[in-house]
Amino acid sequence: MYKIAIYGKGGIGKSTTASNLAAAWSQMGHRVMQIGCDPKADSTRGLYAGAGVSTVLDALRGKADQITLEDIVFEGSGGVLCVEAGGPTPGIGCAGRGIITAFNKLEELHAYEILKPDIVLYDVLGDVVCGGFAMPIREAYARDVFIVTSGEKMSLYAAANIAAAVKNFSNRGYARLSGIILNSRGIDQEYGLVAEAAAELESQIIGVLSRSEYVQRAEERNSTVVAAYPESSMAREYIDLAQKMLEVCNDGFSRISARETGVVL
Repeated sequence: MYKIAIYGKGGIGKSTTASNLAAAWSQMGHRVMQIGCDPKADSTRGLYAGAGVSTVLDALRGKADQITLEDIVFEGSGGVLCVEAGGPTPGIGCAGRGIITAFNKLEELHAYEILKPDIVLYDVLGDVVCGGFAMPIREAYARDVFIVTSGEKMSLYAAANIAAAVKNFSNRGYARLSGIILNSRGIDQEYGLVAEAAAELESQIIGVLSRSEYVQRAEERNSTVVAAYPESSMAREYIDLAQKMLEVCNDGFSRISARETGVVL
């Protein structure tokens, strides 16, 4: 099972990227589960016809310990399994704690064993990398972390914070930083800026997404680009990125296996 976390500054296009990746992997024949870890619970809207799915925290408030997988996992476009952790009432409680509660409930209900996804994709807000927002990194839920960024300074600053958090946990056998995804904003010399930042983070750009009108068009249709405009060049970019990410994940797994067995690949 591929266990992937997508991090990035709020508003960078992380959830749009995650949903299109999920749609692309589904088209490739993979069974995908996307878990939204933002208290706004908007990660999977593009996969669920624009409707917000019931969150894990909402289900817990309504049914307490009587909830089932059917109450918190919903099948979206292309068969993608959609989960939203949810969050507390704005201004009350800790959103990070809500993520921890949601993850624990998924484990308690044996979600991964019963639903058997090939790919679990965590869509995580990256402005704050602490508490529950660091769960996919520090609790070994995810094995590979990819950071979505643009060439904007605040986006690169957030990327550096996320990379530092991943590095802090890497010596414990937790998730590794597997690559940078450039979501273009049309900034002068943007690729060079992000490539330089990636090198400083001891990583690399593994995919570039163009600034495309198809993204907004798809959102207006409450869909993903991959589903709404499958023949577009933008859909091709998401599909190519999805393929590249799995290649990177496989390469990382091979290297880890080689270290554990002493076999040099």
